[in-house]
Amino acid sequence: MESAHYFSASPAGPFTRKPLTVELAGETRKLQTSSGIFSPDGIDKGTAILLAEVPAPAPQGNLLDIGCGWGPIALTMALRAPHAQVYAVDVNERCIALTNGNAELLGLNNVAASTPEGVDPDIRFDTIWSNPPIRIGKDDLHSLLLLWLPRLAPGGSAWLVVQKNLGSDSLQRWLAEVLDDTFTVSRESTSKSFRILRVRKASR
Repeated sequence: MESAHYFSASPAGPFTRKPLTVELAGETRKLQTSSGIFSPDGIDKGTAILLAEVPAPAPQGNLLDIGCGWGPIALTMALRAPHAQVYAVDVNERCIALTNGNAELLGLNNVAASTPEGVDPDIRFDTIWSNPPIRIGKDDLHSLLLLWLPRLAPGGSAWLVVQKNLGSDSLQRWLAEVLDDTFTVSRESTSKSFRILRVRKASR
């Protein structure tokens, strides 16, 4: 499976861009993809459910996509909230290059993809959308979520899509336990084998 090590910083094999045609924000888009990344051939089921189920992102401010891949979540956020700044993070250098390149193909100047270290730690996010990389393992996943979820701005929400058989319910319980009492964690919906979890930061 060519995307088995998509969570490597530098995947094996050549970085060769290939055309990809997908529907994002209600229109057909011509983008680029490559091997060595998550879901290289299109939008995976979990991401498709997230994009279909969650409400519109905050229209302004800072938005975040955790684990951007070739960019479907970040690009959708940018298309739906053109006056917001969208940050997309991934450890895979190909994902960063593809997301930035795909934003350029769409004429979007409000997307910045980088490694997590490339994002100013003082930035707070009004909306976070993520299909988090469950398969990196529980400890690494927990560390990743604790890096970003506490950076929600007051009144902000994070929306996570997680497959039931990959631990969505235990992840919901863990988040409720580990985040402080300014956060609330809820299961917003279930679609097919996926849960949509919401983490809200109190307004003040």
